Amino acid sequence: MPDPRSRWQPEGVHGASHVIAAESLKAVPREFHARPLSDAIIYELHLGTFTPEGTYAAAQRKLPYLAELGVTHLELMPLATFPGRRGWGYDGVDLFAPFPAYGTPQELAGFVRACHSQGLAVLLDVVYNHLGPDGNYLAQYGPYFTDRYKTGWGAAINYDGPQSDEVRRFVIDNALMWLTNYGFDGLRLMPCMPFSVSRPCTSSKNCRSR
Repeated sequence: MPDPRSRWQPEGVHGASHVIAAESLKAVPREFHARPLSDAIIYELHLGTFTPEGTYAAAQRKLPYLAELGVTHLELMPLATFPGRRGWGYDGVDLFAPFPAYGTPQELAGFVRACHSQGLAVLLDVVYNHLGPDGNYLAQYGPYFTDRYKTGWGAAINYDGPQSDEVRRFVIDNALMWLTNYGFDGLRLMPCMPFSVSRPCTSSKNCRSR
C-alpha cells in the first residue's frame, strides 16, 4: 500500500511511494511579500485545463500574461494526488503527494518561485473534510475516519473522537508542508464541516463558497 505521507506517487494512487527530499524543492526564503487579501485580485487556476499541456511548465510560460492582467494571487485548485489522469482534484487521497500528471514536486516548487518572480502570490486549495473513494488507504493505518458524522462524500475525518490527536497532526503537517517546502503563500480551506449527525453537511454549493 502507498505510504499515507508519501511525497510522490508517480504511478498513481495505487502505485509505489517514492522518497522526495525536502532540500530538493529549494523553497528557500525569498524577498517576496504578498499583497493583502483586501487588495487581492485572485485568479483561480486549474493546472490541467489552463494550458493544452496541463503542466506546471506550460502554465509558467503564461505567468507574464496573468501579471499583465492585474492578477495579484493565483489560487491553484487541489493538487493532492487523485485517481486517473483528469479531474478537478476534490477526490484527492494522497494529501502529501502533488498530482503527477502536472509535473514533478521539484517542478511545482519551481512554478511557485516563478510566480513570486512575477510578483504573484500563490494560494493552494486544500481539502481536509473528506477524501476520495478510489485509492483511499488511510483507514488501514489508523482511526482517521469516524461514523459520528455524515458527509456527502463518504466517511468523515476523525478530528474530535478517540485517538484523533494524530489525525489532526497529520493534517497540520500537511498544511505546513505546502507552506514551508513549496513556498505557498496561503491555503484556501473548504469551510464546510459537519457539526453533528443531526446537521449533516451535504451541500456541495455551500462547501465551494468563499
